[in-house]
Amino acid sequence: MGVNLSGIIKSEEIELPKLANKKIAIDAFNAIYQFLSSIRQYDGTPLMDSKGRITSHLSGLFYRTARLLENNIKPTYVFDGKHPEFKRSEEARRREVRDEAAREWHEALKSEDYKNARKYAQASSVITSEIIEQSKKLLSAMGIPVVQAPSEAEAEAAVMNSRGLCYAAASQDYDSLLFGAKILLRNVSITGKRKVFGRGYVQINPEKINLQSNLNELGIDREKLIVLGILVGTDFNPGGIKGIGPKKALSMVKKYTIDEVKKKIEWDFDVPFDTVFEFFKNPPYEEPGNIEERPMDENAVKRILCDEHDFSIDRVEKVISEIKRKRNSTLSRWF
Repeated sequence: MGVNLSGIIKSEEIELPKLANKKIAIDAFNAIYQFLSSIRQYDGTPLMDSKGRITSHLSGLFYRTARLLENNIKPTYVFDGKHPEFKRSEEARRREVRDEAAREWHEALKSEDYKNARKYAQASSVITSEIIEQSKKLLSAMGIPVVQAPSEAEAEAAVMNSRGLCYAAASQDYDSLLFGAKILLRNVSITGKRKVFGRGYVQINPEKINLQSNLNELGIDREKLIVLGILVGTDFNPGGIKGIGPKKALSMVKKYTIDEVKKKIEWDFDVPFDTVFEFFKNPPYEEPGNIEERPMDENAVKRILCDEHDFSIDRVEKVISEIKRKRNSTLSRWF
């Protein structure tokens, strides 16, 4: 879910080729949820192999990561570690929402209401340990660096970005800004023409958000942005403070000190305000080690996708050839 800052944060559209030769730390779970949610059949059923195993995540990771590679972008996927204890209530709420969505999906299927069936199916997506391992295995075969975060992946990616290890952090959630990402990229994993149920095909472009430019525009610093986010509501205090939206929260943090803001609100959450604030300001982080791209193991990629999960060998080989062609073209221009 994340914090909703869409009403006050400004972004600019950017084309994928503009990100060539740049390292990007991608929130893996965020991207995989998008793939599991969007890559489905008309009735909401996810893609599956002949053994009934879900393959939507593998399809998304392979084809959409390939598009990044074809544009000479250097992705690193960052996976979630152990979530903080004070996120348990939100995780429980999300499980309930997914379970209810799954029930609604099956009811819609019974009545052949495919529009709602697909909607509920998307909301019922679950990332299992098997999906995580399969995703890491495929990415490694593609030569893509994989980083295991100690806690929140978007926090790890944000700190990697703030320390200059990558050009940007990529996630759909604005939380990355609270965690200190200097550059946040949105829509990286869903860029291009996408079919939206009921709307046909729409063009989705990446969005670039510059933290410092937005702080300057808002007239606050990162600490006050964290407080603003907490007032609106984060994964650690869902719903935020009643009656306070982004614009009112901005007015408060500009007018009052952080201590004054804390005195003026009614904090009705199990986790202390200061605990949430400190988690955003200084999140758990571990040095990621080597995040340099490696050569693709073509045979391993084909074995995982085609032999194990029934992907089309012709289509997979075509994508691999296109990646190699684009890279060779880039190298020839350099020399």
